[in-house]
Amino acid sequence: MSDARAKLYINTGVVTNKGDIYNILRPLLKQTVTYTYYRGNQVTSSGTGWVERVVVDHPEIASYFTPLSICLNLDSFDYLQFDTTSEQLLVYTLVIGSERVVLEFAAGGSRLSEEEEAGPGRPLPRNAEELARDLRFIQMELMMSSDASEEDEEA
Repeated sequence: MSDARAKLYINTGVVTNKGDIYNILRPLLKQTVTYTYYRGNQVTSSGTGWVERVVVDHPEIASYFTPLSICLNLDSFDYLQFDTTSEQLLVYTLVIGSERVVLEFAAGGSRLSEEEEAGPGRPLPRNAEELARDLRFIQMELMMSSDASEEDEEA
C-alpha cells in the first residue's frame, strides 16, 4: 500500500506528485538560478543558467542545464525536496536514483554593485562598441523570418 499524498507543505517538503512539483517550481520560470549536479556525493557539474521551461508529461523533451537555457522535464526526476534557508530563500533538490540537481535563485538578495561585477579596473561597457569588444558578455541578435517580413509588407 502506498503512502497518502501530502496535502500541506510549509517551508519544506518531499514532493512526489508531478502536479505539485510543477506548482512548486513554477516561480523559477524566467529566473536565473545556480545549479549543482551530484552523482552520489560527488559534484559532477555546476553553473548558473536561465530557466526557460518547466514541463511535465512530455517524454520526448529532455531536461538540460546550460548557462543560456535550462529546461526541467519533471518526468526526468523521481521527486523534489525543497527547503527554506535561514535567509528565507528556497533551495530545490530534484532527485533521480543516486543523482540530484540542486537549484537556488542566483545572486539572491546580495546583488553585487556594478563595480564589483565588473571587477577591479574593468568598468562596465558604456556603449554598443565597448559591449561588442567585451568578452564578459554574450550578444544575441534576433532576426525576423522572411515570412514575418512579407506579412508586414502586405499589411
